[in-house]
Formats: sequence, C-alpha cells, structure tokens
Amino acid sequence: MTRILRKVSKKFFIVANIAAVAAFLAVCCTSFLSPGRYWYIAVLGVAFPFIVLSLLLFIFFWWFFKSRWVFLSLAAIILGWWQVHALFGFHLFSSFKQEKPAGALRVMQWNVSRLDQMNPKRPGGTFRQPILDFIKKMNPDVLCMEEFLESNNPREFDENIPYITRVLQYPYHFFARDHRRWDGVYEHGVIIFSKYPIADTLRLRYSGPDSLKAAESLIHTDIDVNGQRIRVFATHLQSLRFDGNDYSVIGSIAKAENNAVNKSKGVLKKFRLGYYLRSKQAELVRREKDESPYPTIVCGDFNDVPNSFTYFKVKGGDNDAFLKSGFGIGRSFASLSPTLRIDFILTAPKIEVLQFKKTKLYYSDHYPLVADLKLPDKQ
Repeated sequence: MTRILRKVSKKFFIVANIAAVAAFLAVCCTSFLSPGRYWYIAVLGVAFPFIVLSLLLFIFFWWFFKSRWVFLSLAAIILGWWQVHALFGFHLFSSFKQEKPAGALRVMQWNVSRLDQMNPKRPGGTFRQPILDFIKKMNPDVLCMEEFLESNNPREFDENIPYITRVLQYPYHFFARDHRRWDGVYEHGVIIFSKYPIADTLRLRYSGPDSLKAAESLIHTDIDVNGQRIRVFATHLQSLRFDGNDYSVIGSIAKAENNAVNKSKGVLKKFRLGYYLRSKQAELVRREKDESPYPTIVCGDFNDVPNSFTYFKVKGGDNDAFLKSGFGIGRSFASLSPTLRIDFILTAPKIEVLQFKKTKLYYSDHYPLVADLKLPDKQ
C-alpha cells in the first residue's frame, strides 16, 4: 500500500511540475506574442511571480529526494532567465541617499490618483497636502504624474498647478488635459513639471472605445539640462477599468464560489480588450521613443507587469531604473496582488542610473518612484 501511495504521489508531483514549467514557458512567450490575439496567455503574466516560486519549490523538492526531475525546473528557469531578470531586482544592499549626487538629475514618477481630492469626507481630510509635501521632500528636478487633477473652480477643489509652480518652484510644465468633469469643475490627465527649461512639447492621444474610456495621453518634453537636451516621456496606458463589481467577482473566483466562472466572463472581456489596447499604445510609445534625436527617459503607469508584451515593447534596450538599483519584486500598485509592478522609469542606455527608491505611501493607490540619473557626457 505504501509503495502504491508513493508511486501515485510521485506521478502527481511530476505532472504538477510539468504543468508549472508549461505555464512558465508560456509566460516567457508573452514578450513577443501579440496580447490582442493571445490575451489568455498574457493573463498568466500576472501570476508569473507565483509560477517562478513554484519552480523554485520543485527544484528544492526534487533535490531533497535526489531526483533527476530537478533539472526540468532548473532548465526552464535558465531558458527563461530574461523574464526572471525583468521580474526581480538583485541589488540587496542598495541604499538611497536623500542628498542628490553631484551632477545628477532626479526624476520622480507617480500616479497620484487625482491627488486624492475625490475623497473630501475622509477623516482628517484628503492626502493632497501630504502628496505635495512628499514631492517637496524628494525635490526632483523632473516630476511626471498621471491622473493629475487641476481645478477650474477653487471654491470646490484646490488648484494644484499654481501651488507646484509657485511653492514647490517648478517654473515649467506641460499638461495634457485628457478628461474633464461634465460641468468643467476639474480636468485630469498626465503632466510633466521641470525645474529646467522646456524647449519643446508633444501630445499624442490614444484611441479607444468610449465604453472603456481611452487612456491618458502620451506626452513628451524636450528639456534643456545645463545646455544638454533630453526628451522626457510621460504616459498612462490603458487600464482594465475595473469597478466594484469586478473586484467582487475576482474575490469570488479566489474563494472558488459557485457561479464564479460565469461571473468572470465580464472580467475576462475587460482583460482581453485592455491587453489589446495597451499593445497598440506600447507600439506607439516605442516608435516615438526610437525616433527621438535626444537621450530619452520614459516615465509612466503602464498598467502591465514586467513580464508583458507592453513592458518589453516599450523598454527595448533601455535601462529599467528599478532593475539597475532595486531589490525584490518592486511592487508599485497597492491593490490586488502584492506582486504588481506596473509603474516604471526607463532610461536610454547612455543614461546611468545612480540610485533608485520606491516609497510605500498610501496617499494614492500607486507608490512614488524616484531615480537619480547621470546624463551622458556632452558631445
């Protein structure tokens, strides 16, 4: 009986290991497969950290029993190492010094969720002022924000651009007013503030169905940094537009409740459309980046993980500031899974990443990212 049980158990673990390897290799393909067509594979990318963890557990399991099956997971990880490397930062002893290194350019990326000004009834008030205070503390030279709100009626909502311009001392900015409240009281979109002169700007609108609402724009600013010009992009790619009901469905799926599969159809439809739209937007960002005559910095909320077509398409051969100077998975989104890194600072290969910091602040549903960069020597 014991022998039969052992034989059945071994077969179970072998099948489970093969399934995990198949899922791992499928995710590895997402970097070059169109998510519009293979969206069901792209969805696996969200679970990629857990898939990698399962392979590591299988390696230790088979190694403990001295089985040759250990080489299956090991070979898969080696084969898909570029995906593992995109997921995990290996700089265990990295630190961030508040004082900016001499000659460095400090860049901040933050989806500020309309500066929390939609929550005036929260006990203690909104997080608007703490957000602005943190920006002042970090004192970036270039500040990129998504879901940035500007009031057209100071009696209802505080104005933000005048405050940042005057109090935080950012004399230059470029704002894409992507969405407006029906009565014009406020507008929100993506914005770039700079302490250095902005020489030129461009805004490109993303297209998308009205039912899902188009993402915010892709914008860029050509910034003159002490006589050296760089091009800074900021963008907010298509979100899944989940509402309270969608999150409830996800919860029922996690709990394996009855009718969870039927309820999930609407959620999967949003996944499919979101992946398709982001892939098209990513191609646009990449094209604009490649055509830049100046070294580039791309900041944004990509709404997609590092193991996605979106990430690899936009990144190309650029530096990922987190991977260059961070440790761990680098979660940047406070909701849903603890593994979601969907906000990025990417730099041209000629731009060196000196240090990087992600700060866990719950003023927004995204965490702020800060990177100190060394620009290439003047030609």
